Amino acid sequence: MLGRRTTESSAMTHPAAQFVDRRFARLVAEFDRLFRQPSDGGGALAVYLHGEPVVDVWAGFAHPDRPWGRDTVAMAYSTSKGIASTLVHRLAERGLIDYDEPLATYWPEFAAAGKGRITVRAILTHRAGLHRLRGLLPGPPERFFDDEAVTAALAAAAPDPRHRVTSGYHGITYGHLVAELVRRVTGAEFTDVLRTEIAQPLAAEELWFRVPSSERERIAANFPRLTIAGMNWERSSRLLTRTRFAAAAETTPEGFADLVADPRLHDSVMPGLNGVFSARAVARVYGALANGGQLDGYQVLRPDTIEQMTRRQVFTSDYVLAFRIPWAMGYHGVPMKPSKNEPISAFGHFGLGGSGGFADPATGMSLGFVTNRLGGKLTPLGDARLARLGALAHHLARGTRPLAVTE
Repeated sequence: MLGRRTTESSAMTHPAAQFVDRRFARLVAEFDRLFRQPSDGGGALAVYLHGEPVVDVWAGFAHPDRPWGRDTVAMAYSTSKGIASTLVHRLAERGLIDYDEPLATYWPEFAAAGKGRITVRAILTHRAGLHRLRGLLPGPPERFFDDEAVTAALAAAAPDPRHRVTSGYHGITYGHLVAELVRRVTGAEFTDVLRTEIAQPLAAEELWFRVPSSERERIAANFPRLTIAGMNWERSSRLLTRTRFAAAAETTPEGFADLVADPRLHDSVMPGLNGVFSARAVARVYGALANGGQLDGYQVLRPDTIEQMTRRQVFTSDYVLAFRIPWAMGYHGVPMKPSKNEPISAFGHFGLGGSGGFADPATGMSLGFVTNRLGGKLTPLGDARLARLGALAHHLARGTRPLAVTE
């Protein structure tokens, strides 16, 4: 294992060395097994319990010739959505946003093409019918990097009629819609609002969408190249359009595999896709949400807001993903439960490739995990690593007792 570890419980926000509360030693042993050789890539794991850090570790390689370090960050794909959603709820709590108000109240251009009655709640639960990004903009694939053009095209687009019946996962477009809502109600850029409202007060600075040029050397190199079932992204997307997964193929732009590997991606603000985070920063955000909305004296959200925003809104078959998703407002249940009657205790958001974060108010625990090894041996789209780590962390948190205080 790379780096020095301690097994003392610590309240340090930014530890100089790795540390593990001994009650979570089994979790870290499981994490270590994920990154035994350079071909496994690397990653980082952070866990908070009742507002205190109990795990902050990293392992493996950020690049083929560079070990993962304390300051390494990674692109976390749809993990971004949970962070962006938390910012929306903070503005709603302040009275700037009403969940049941049409989005067009704040963004008049959005009313075009019959969207005048689509509410903020519908946006947060993927029921706006705007999952489609493929073919949304004319011109070369590089137009995908033009955030303003994508956002304007979404405002002009007609919604998929299936949104009246169920959710349709807005894999990338979710972030453009949320970012524009934040901009309209605050008059400031999404990244500035995120920094002042969440990142800086929580000492979770590594919550980047437009990554500062001075910090880009810290980004781990993602691999392998995005494919589906071993085929290149474009070919497999074309094949998917002939199946019940046709809507899923429409969520990404043409040339997606090349675009997400392009450094220009980090010049953009796409809060549905391109968040570059540390595990520590993700765990701190969810650590507050698992702890009555507060961390280190900063109240991110009130407990009643957390209860409202995490209440299940949708659990019917999602027309994009083709299976049921227990959508809350901007989050999904963790893990996803097959029963309509089973309550969601943990909530958060997973990302393509394996990264993710969640809060579990029932145990007071949060977890953040980032990795540059996209998926497992068979597909880079995702795997069970986060689910296994989360299940073990939950089990350990349920059985924890406070450590004895030593003089």
